[in-house]
Amino acid sequence: MAPHTLTKDELVSAMADMAGITQSDARDALDALVSVVTSTLSVGDAVSLPDLGKLSVSDRAARQGVNPTTGERIQIAASKAAKFSVSAKLKRVLNP
Repeated sequence: MAPHTLTKDELVSAMADMAGITQSDARDALDALVSVVTSTLSVGDAVSLPDLGKLSVSDRAARQGVNPTTGERIQIAASKAAKFSVSAKLKRVLNP
């Protein structure tokens, strides 16, 4: 059985309960967090989330690939990707 994926609504509800705030305020806080993280990563800077981990931008080099349908060789362009490094504290929680 696959593990449950926490939805945005469930996350907002849990945040509101734990912080003692309204769901509307929790949703606004989550939306603000996502906005700040997105804008920070978009300029190439990293975001450290204490006790959770660090989000950073990783460069992917251009490379050769293969179209799985046709078998044709294709060139995959260089790109950037978000990278998440887990904090030591979270590692300990996941691996007691």
